[in-house]
Amino acid sequence: MRPTPHKALAASVLSVAALAAALLPVTQAAAAPPAAAPVAAACTPAQVVTNGGFENGTSPWSQSSTSVITNRAGETAHGGTTFAWLNGVGSTHTDTLSQSVTIPSGCSSATLTFWLHVDTAETTSSTAYDKLTAKIGSTTLATYSNLDKNTGYVQKSFDVSAFAGQTVSLAFTGIEDSSLQTSFVVDDIALDTSGDTAPPADSTRTPAAPSYTVSLSSNTSGTVWTGHESATFTNASSTALSEVYLRLWDNYHGTCSAMPISVTNVTGGTAGALSVGCTALQIALPTPLTQGQTATIGFDLGITVPSGADRFGYDGAFSMIGNALPVLAVKDGAGWHLDPYTNNGESFYSLAADFKVTLDHPTTLLVPATGASADTPGSSGRTITTATASKVRDFAWAAGPFTKISGTSTAGTPINIYSVSGISSSDAQSMLTTAKSAVDAHAARFGAYPYGELDAVIDNNFWFGGMEYPGFVLDLVSTTALTHEIGHQWFYGIVGDDEYNSPWLDEAFTDYATDLALNKTGTNCWNSVSWASSDEKITNSMAYWDAHSSRYSTVVYGYGKCALHDLRRVLGDTVMAKLLKDYATSHWYGVSTTAEFKAAAQAATTTDLTSFWTQHRIDG
Repeated sequence: MRPTPHKALAASVLSVAALAAALLPVTQAAAAPPAAAPVAAACTPAQVVTNGGFENGTSPWSQSSTSVITNRAGETAHGGTTFAWLNGVGSTHTDTLSQSVTIPSGCSSATLTFWLHVDTAETTSSTAYDKLTAKIGSTTLATYSNLDKNTGYVQKSFDVSAFAGQTVSLAFTGIEDSSLQTSFVVDDIALDTSGDTAPPADSTRTPAAPSYTVSLSSNTSGTVWTGHESATFTNASSTALSEVYLRLWDNYHGTCSAMPISVTNVTGGTAGALSVGCTALQIALPTPLTQGQTATIGFDLGITVPSGADRFGYDGAFSMIGNALPVLAVKDGAGWHLDPYTNNGESFYSLAADFKVTLDHPTTLLVPATGASADTPGSSGRTITTATASKVRDFAWAAGPFTKISGTSTAGTPINIYSVSGISSSDAQSMLTTAKSAVDAHAARFGAYPYGELDAVIDNNFWFGGMEYPGFVLDLVSTTALTHEIGHQWFYGIVGDDEYNSPWLDEAFTDYATDLALNKTGTNCWNSVSWASSDEKITNSMAYWDAHSSRYSTVVYGYGKCALHDLRRVLGDTVMAKLLKDYATSHWYGVSTTAEFKAAAQAATTTDLTSFWTQHRIDG
């Protein structure tokens, strides 16, 4: 994704000359033998917050005053009659609420949820005068303010699996300024742990080789789709698989009582509870799946597209349907990856899969989609679009009375530009020219584009700038943004990564690729770098960036691509080009990690890069 407006980059750690001087080769001591891997403790699934609904008095909560946990008039509970009301005084005031919790060892998933209602007398739409901070241990999970006011409760969800085996404080701190009250009302706090009793002992990613078959039919406007989906998969791990999880990502855009994505009538397993804000659905398998065994689950699927020019939303007559198909979550040596949805960037971590998707829709609607599409006549006034895609991480489509133009890049990639109403023919033609140039430039540097045709949907109302899916992108009329989104076909699409925990591996690499495609050298990239804190790093996860959203674009996109330009200057243009092409080849349809990239970069040079990673705040 490319946020808009893309913040101007201001940055500088060292001059390249000073950096190169600091990177003289050093003699490394012999490595110590690796320590024996710890034996994973058994997981006892539990909900570890006590009295999270405040219906049983105040114990074991610690509160700054006896008025925090209350049932007094003026606010209402999410459930029951009692709630925690922080602030709401209208003068300088601080309220705190905390509880010590112990998160069991060995669990693959630990998810904190709570319901938050914010009301305020502040009238500003831009300044956060009053703030509520949620923390676990010393880690800030999120900060809310008077700008987050709402008419009812909203559920918040956080992956806190990293704290397994620890006793930590769960704390809320509300700070109010000298005038105009803001009330932060918290209720129904829970911290659920779950997962197999023994996570995989190796780093094998599973379930592997997913294959999805989908058949959906739309209403007349393309905003409601119903039908069936099945997923076939293999357990690649030496640890038996007793469950899988479906990610219902777009339930973020609704509520648990009115879910945009509904899964019913599950076959091949037993549906469990929804978790992580109703974006994760556990499916218990009938018998544990041993290594190499294959299974299939199926379910009826309903998709209701909400209003809004979003990556999942409709803008007038045009529907954008990204991340709507449920896909299998990934389990590796760290357990199940059940991260929350982020609207600031991406949370999507999935393995390369095959899709066959049949879309029955009114003939008046064009349906650009991931993969190669073929249309056949349906019932009266309807068309059946069948899209097939191989080795893609997810699937997206759009539906509407688009204006379509097509062409072919010099290297032979078919390009289709779909424009919403209001996009001029000259702008559409400009985007076609850009797409042809971009796909060939990226392919020449990183490897041939493997997905057949490439569809781009152009809508200047997109608040997010642009969004990438395999063979399918959403974008504004922007040469830079479209070149960026097409670059994502390689970094995230072909060379995958855990987008929630390592966003720099797709965004920084894609912005670097965009610079190269547009003949930008990154000169003066680091002229006036300004790190916000010692905790700020290029390699931070979306959990950090969601709590520091104003810095996300500057650091991950800006400082990240500048670090890669600096690495190019250290290695030399030829070595850097070979490094990235070889790295893409070795991770083709696989998953990249920061540690693997650092190792590949170090193998490409005799210069010790240790201080380079430190100076550029690239950890991992």
